[in-house]
Amino acid sequence: MFIIAEIGQAHDGSLGIAHSYIESLKNSGVNAIKFQTHIASAESSNFEDFRVNFSYEDKTRYDYWKRMEFTIEEWAGLKKHCEDFGFEFLSSPFSVAAFDLLEKLNVKKYKIGSGEINNYLLLDKIFETGKDVIISTGLADDSELQNLFSRYNKFKRNISLLHCITEYPSPPELWNLNRINFLKNNFNVKTGYSDHSGEIYSSLAAVALGAEIIEFHVTFDKKMFGPDSVASLTISEVYTLVQGIMKINYSLNHNPYSDLHSVENKVRFGKSLSVNKNLLAGHVLKIEDLETKKPFGKGVDPKEYKNILGKSLKNNLTENSFLNYSDIL
Repeated sequence: MFIIAEIGQAHDGSLGIAHSYIESLKNSGVNAIKFQTHIASAESSNFEDFRVNFSYEDKTRYDYWKRMEFTIEEWAGLKKHCEDFGFEFLSSPFSVAAFDLLEKLNVKKYKIGSGEINNYLLLDKIFETGKDVIISTGLADDSELQNLFSRYNKFKRNISLLHCITEYPSPPELWNLNRINFLKNNFNVKTGYSDHSGEIYSSLAAVALGAEIIEFHVTFDKKMFGPDSVASLTISEVYTLVQGIMKINYSLNHNPYSDLHSVENKVRFGKSLSVNKNLLAGHVLKIEDLETKKPFGKGVDPKEYKNILGKSLKNNLTENSFLNYSDIL
């Protein structure tokens, strides 16, 4: 199980807040912390509209991306901070320039947003590195995914797909979690779930359905400024979610096809045959003479009661005594 906590743009352009998120997730149990690398001049233009005009500070979408930028030295500091705490550093590039920056940082793998699914200029460069690539599928239809695998078939072993819904926040009727196994079965790659619900429930369900990667946005407070806050998890929710993921994943992978407790449960809850009255030696046992009493293992197993019907007692038995094969002729 690979768990990704996405800070994304929740830092709102503040390097100090970005580092604070890393600090806050220190003991959360997540495997990776993900950012987004935006370089406004390479990615955007003055013609780009706000999808949701959330900003009181930025006149244009370009201005917003510009404010989200960090220098390569600042990115290197964030990467080191992650690694010092045992997290893998991830960041999604949204331009070739952003990819070039991340390559200089020697990132281990790439996470690609679904909006880049047809950006072959960027994807060609990423796949040529031979590194693992995790791709969200929210804005990709099946034909686009087929084209992706046709183009990068020789890199198939490096690809993981994340089912995601691009409505923020996404309500339960849109989760469509059955698509996780659809992606696994149709493309035969590792699959997971990128959550935008703002709650822990869909990710827990995704793990139970077989997701191998879970990604979610984080925020200090759902009322914070920014486009993703309402669809994010608070830090305390992250801790709860990760504990749930670990427990579900352990359960699914711990002797999944056997009941190790069946013998223990039989002893704890099972019964043995007994007699319900005083009986003398030589008495021929009838069903009317029998009862079952706890615990299991003190007498004949009740499922074998027919084996002793019609048999004669070897010894006297008192009412409520357990009945064993040694008591019959």
